Amino acid sequence: MNYREYQMITRRKSRQISVGAVKVGGDAPVSVQTMTNTLTDDVAATVAQIHRAERAGVDIVRVSCPDEASTAALADIVRQVNVPIVADIHFHYKRAIEAAKAGAACLRINPGNIGSAERVREVVTAARDYGCSIRIGVNAGSLERHLLEKYGEPNPEALVESALEHAKILQDHDFHEFKISVKASDVFMAVAAYQQLADVCDHPLHIGITEAGGRRTGTVKSSIGLGSLLWAGIGDTMRVSLSAEPEEEVLVGWDILKSLGIRHRGVRIISCPSCARQGFNVIDTVAKLEDRLAHIETPITLSIIGCVVNGPGEALMTDLGVTGGGNGRHMVYAAGKTDHTIEGDAMIDHVVGLVETRAAKLQAEAALAKEAAQQAAE
Repeated sequence: MNYREYQMITRRKSRQISVGAVKVGGDAPVSVQTMTNTLTDDVAATVAQIHRAERAGVDIVRVSCPDEASTAALADIVRQVNVPIVADIHFHYKRAIEAAKAGAACLRINPGNIGSAERVREVVTAARDYGCSIRIGVNAGSLERHLLEKYGEPNPEALVESALEHAKILQDHDFHEFKISVKASDVFMAVAAYQQLADVCDHPLHIGITEAGGRRTGTVKSSIGLGSLLWAGIGDTMRVSLSAEPEEEVLVGWDILKSLGIRHRGVRIISCPSCARQGFNVIDTVAKLEDRLAHIETPITLSIIGCVVNGPGEALMTDLGVTGGGNGRHMVYAAGKTDHTIEGDAMIDHVVGLVETRAAKLQAEAALAKEAAQQAAE
C-alpha cells in the first residue's frame, strides 16, 4: 500500500471551509502557510515578502494587524498579492472588523479574548458579511487564566478545552467557517493536543509547532511533530514556524509534504551522503543543482548517487538519475533505464537541461489534458 492509498483510508474526516480561493479540510490538499515579519504598514516591504513566499509555493499568508495603521494598509496589500491573507488579530475586536472590510480572507482571533458578547457578535457579523473564515489559534504560551488555575500548567487537555470553548462561542452565533490550531513549542504536548482535538471534533485543523527555533533546529522539531500528525492523517493546513525568512518556512513545509508523498512540487533530489567511492563531488553537485533548479515547479524526481552501489537502484524509482563512474564518465538514467554517459565537468549543466526539458514536456502534456477535459465538458 502506498501513502496515497494509506491516506485515503486514514486521513481524518473534517468539514471543509474556504480561506479565499483556498479550500481547507475535507478532501482538499494540505495547504502550506507562512507569516510575514515586516511592519504591516510598510506595504512595499510586506508585499515583496509575500511575493517571495508565493514563488516558494505558499498557499496562504498570515499578516499581523496590531494597530489601525496595519489594517489600513491591508487593503493595499491584498490587492497586490495572489494568495489569500489571514489577518492576525489579538484582543482588539475593531482590528478584526477593519481587517474583514479590508479584504482579509480569514481572521485569526480567539473569540473569548476580545471582550463582551456584543463585540464577538460584531466580529462574527463582519466575518459573515465580508466572506471571512476564522482561525481559532490556541497557544500554550497564552492560555486563559482559569485553565492554568484548573490544570496548574499548560498541557494538552488545557489546549483542547480552550479550543472547544472558543469554538462554542462561534457555534452559538451559528458561525461554522472556522479552523482550529492548538500549538505548543513542546513537540509532545502539541502532538498530543492535536490528537485529542481530532478525536472530539470535525473542524479543520491548522497544525504547527510554535516557536520551533532557528532554521536547523526548528526544521527538525517541526518535521518530527508535523510528520507524526500528517502520517496519522491529522492536519488540513500547516505552518512551519522558524526564526528565519517566511520563504524558508514555505520550503520546509513543502519538503515535509513531499517527503510523506502528500503533495508534490518542484524537483525532489534523492542523493547519497557520499563516501570514498564517489565518482564526483556529490555534496557540491547537489548544492548547485538545488540552487539552479529552484525555479522548477513541475514535480520531478532526480537521483544523484556517487557510485554504482545504490545508484542504479535509486534511478529505477526516479524520473532522472546520475550515477558516478570510476573513469570520470557518469551514467545518466531516464525513467529508470540507462540512457547515456556524461563527462563530469559538463554534468551539472547537462542535468539542469534535462530537468528543464522534462518539466516543459510535462507542462505541455498537462495543458493538453486540461484543454481536452474542458472540451469534453462542453
